[in-house]
Amino acid sequence: MMRRSVIALALLSLGGCGLRPLYAGGGSGAVAATLGSVTVAPIAGQQGWLVRNKLLERFGEAGAGAATYRLDVTLDDNITTFGVRSDQAATQERRTLRARFQLVNLSNGMVVLDATAGSDATLDIVSSEYANVAAEQTALENLSETLADQITARVALFASRTRAK
Repeated sequence: MMRRSVIALALLSLGGCGLRPLYAGGGSGAVAATLGSVTVAPIAGQQGWLVRNKLLERFGEAGAGAATYRLDVTLDDNITTFGVRSDQAATQERRTLRARFQLVNLSNGMVVLDATAGSDATLDIVSSEYANVAAEQTALENLSETLADQITARVALFASRTRAK
């Protein structure tokens, strides 16, 4: 009984703190509507293809004529080796994927959001070249997922702040 009272009191106090759910209204809410009106420009390279597909999964494909914004993304993919053994062979790699992205209002060409996102992964180098390539590819897929999540969160935050005004 005491536990229920504490939970109820905690829930009541949240209403007064000014916090609002980011995705209020679900699929018909303001943030979902804004995300659905973003077209994602093509991004160069295999990394770009992966990131763009992840973004399209999150935003949905803006219909012809329905797009209000265009998302331009530039990627920087870097692999650095380190951890040298006594025979001077590297033992680890760090794969870093960074993105600079701009949300452009299509009605006036103005950049309304200019930000960066990034993530990295550390990989052990083993004696099998196939295993190393597979690990690098898996890391790239995971990093693409993380970047898409970060970009989506920033665009959703922009949408929630813009619609609130």
